[in-house]
Amino acid sequence: MSGIQDGGGHADKSLPGRTLAKVAWRLVPFLALLYVFNIIDRSNVGFARLSMTKDIGLTDVVIDLGYGLFYVGYLLFEVPSNLLLRRLGARAWIARIMISWGMVSMLTAFVSGPTSYYGARILLGVAEAGFFPGIIYYLTAWFPAAQRARVVAGFMLAIPISTIIGNPVSGAIMDGFQGTGGLAGWQWLFVLEGIPAILLGISVLWYLPDGPRDATWLAADERNWLENEIAAEEGMRRGAGGSEKLWALADPRIWLLIALYFSVAYGTNATGAYLPKLIKDSFGSLLGSGTDTYWKVGLLSTLPSIVSVVAMVVVSRISDRTRSRATLVAGALAAAAVGWLFAWRGDDPWTRLAGLCVAQAGMMAVLPVFWALPPLFLGGAAAAAGIALINSVANIGGIIAPSLVGRYGIGPLVGVMLWGVAMALLAWRTLERPALAARKRHGSR
Repeated sequence: MSGIQDGGGHADKSLPGRTLAKVAWRLVPFLALLYVFNIIDRSNVGFARLSMTKDIGLTDVVIDLGYGLFYVGYLLFEVPSNLLLRRLGARAWIARIMISWGMVSMLTAFVSGPTSYYGARILLGVAEAGFFPGIIYYLTAWFPAAQRARVVAGFMLAIPISTIIGNPVSGAIMDGFQGTGGLAGWQWLFVLEGIPAILLGISVLWYLPDGPRDATWLAADERNWLENEIAAEEGMRRGAGGSEKLWALADPRIWLLIALYFSVAYGTNATGAYLPKLIKDSFGSLLGSGTDTYWKVGLLSTLPSIVSVVAMVVVSRISDRTRSRATLVAGALAAAAVGWLFAWRGDDPWTRLAGLCVAQAGMMAVLPVFWALPPLFLGGAAAAAGIALINSVANIGGIIAPSLVGRYGIGPLVGVMLWGVAMALLAWRTLERPALAARKRHGSR
């Protein structure tokens, strides 16, 4: 799981190796499972729209606006939520987040028009705020920088996995439960996919430790080594001009990362809102008109995610091996730009689908590498608030992407990806290069 190996490719049995391997196997699969249902409950409206527009008269414009309004609550409550996580502990706060978002997701089944739909989406954003940046911050307390991209990749594989699993399951629910108990298929979709979040939130209370000191499954020497290693990296970060104080939120480097992450947030939310519809519209009559149409759409929509899994694993390993972050982000976004170009201008459905695969793989490969950048200069309360600020403000892209794609199509995504390439190259010059120099002064870690 953690990729901790010796030079010969065998498992590392040293104190650092066995400690990190034990932590990775204990935490990363569980956190990824939580994130799978987080993504499903956030984005399943992209699938439900295929039926909601007919059943309760919501237009695509209304669906798009509601998809984006999710990020209003998300934006307002993200930073306070992450600061509360740091104060109250990850175990209690993440459990609270999951239980509340699961309940809101289930209640979305009973929206009856635009107003109730908008309210449900905003409330879902409020309930979920802090989950993703909270996990990213949480992982910085467990893994040194040299392993961080691979670990974050293991966690964020939940994004493509949620599509691989969630879309066919969502299609099957909508096809198979239509009319059961007097509810439409899209209503069963929200009910059945909200329940796991509540159950998993309860399990967090007894499974997840707040930090290394609370990890009774680590030996004393393993806990001591891990805490000392994280503390040493905090010293290097301060030597590179980093900060642990909240005034660091005014640091221009944070706003540079926001500008960079905006491109990814815009692209991934456009995909989340429109991938099923893009595939359905592109393949048209090839899908037929039987009772398994939604399931076929779900199956085809897994292909970009399968390619993304490979891209995330490969790029994150290269990133940790070379300690190159920003330049790899630039390359991945350049590939995404090419993919969106083919998805936009392709002559046939399969070419457009191939473009979607490349675009999705490029954007997904960015994520684990990108989140290794903020800890280069942020620690303590500044890390908790800074990571949340980056995620929340950049996700303004999530507010506007669905509506803009609905109005202008996917062509502008090519330019959005190229904007991200420029920001990534600027991040290398102003952020990563100074951190590399500080690491050399302190010796390689």
